[in-house]
Amino acid sequence: MSRLAALVPGGLAPEQQEVYDAIAGGRRAQGRQLFELKAPDGSLNGPFGVMLHAPSVGLALQDLGAAIRYRTSMTDRGREIAILMVAVATASDFEWYAHERVGLAVGLSEAELAALMAGRFTSTDAQEEAIALVCDALLGTTGLDEAAYATAVAALGETQLIEVTTLVGYYRTLAQLMEVFAVDAPEPVTWPAERSPA
Repeated sequence: MSRLAALVPGGLAPEQQEVYDAIAGGRRAQGRQLFELKAPDGSLNGPFGVMLHAPSVGLALQDLGAAIRYRTSMTDRGREIAILMVAVATASDFEWYAHERVGLAVGLSEAELAALMAGRFTSTDAQEEAIALVCDALLGTTGLDEAAYATAVAALGETQLIEVTTLVGYYRTLAQLMEVFAVDAPEPVTWPAERSPA
């Protein structure tokens, strides 16, 4: 049960309505819906509902998220690999719930999803492998040392490395917001015992 009240259309302040419209009427809501963006009462699921409670920050956050999802040089697969790695590292039920579905839609296999959830993802694609390397470094305790940086830049280039780094920070922020405000996923996620949150 969320610590925040669900904000529904018809009861929103103008600045909250602006954030709501940007999310519910933006690119995320177009085309085939792979996960529930809205609850039956019209309130926004996941981190999007949290964003309405601080609309000046929420508007900027949702725009950054839209840029990461739709306006980077990352492939769809590469982007979803990175998002799912953040979901696992933060044990974020909502992020796994939503992006497992997106991952399947962009070509990740069930075996690849299982490897991601277990923290053992590898790829024969140099860019995907570099994205996984960067995510492991940023989500772990070691950071990106010079050797890993050189490998990442060689495979991704500087622009894509900036994009991946920003993606990790953005999705960690969303996971933290959902943890602080006890925001659940519409469907429960079963984490492997060794990856479960403490």
